[in-house]
Amino acid sequence: MRYAITGRNMEVTDDLKEVIYEKIGKLEKYFHQDTEAQITLSEEKGGRKKIEVTIPVKHGMIRSEQVSNSMLVSIDLAEEVIECQMKKYRTKIIDRYQDASALSQAFIEEETDDTEESIRIVRSKRFAVKPMDPEEACFQMEMLGHNFYVFFNA
Repeated sequence: MRYAITGRNMEVTDDLKEVIYEKIGKLEKYFHQDTEAQITLSEEKGGRKKIEVTIPVKHGMIRSEQVSNSMLVSIDLAEEVIECQMKKYRTKIIDRYQDASALSQAFIEEETDDTEESIRIVRSKRFAVKPMDPEEACFQMEMLGHNFYVFFNA
């Protein structure tokens, strides 16, 4: 996996890069070598440290945005969230027989515990967007961390 690390309102030191390679590097087993993780580090007013990790996959993206008083804590939290999202994504891929070209074969074949949460659609609107089924739309909404998602029902 490749990394694109940028800093906003802060300098990304070599020590910080090493921590990112170590922590986010644990996620490499889930992706092919040519997958690029975009990591943005920033310091907000009040000294809060923020990390945004975005990893594109075939039908969307895996994303985590974490804020805390320490950049190391933010990195740890982001790694945990991405790993949890990847396990959900793998379950959806296997259940729906979708193309998993961005994922490594070992990750897809790894055993999981299938604990499904119930999905509830609150409201529907109509927009010109890409076609997908409601389950995939709910999944994409969860991956982005939003409380709504606009989609075209296939």
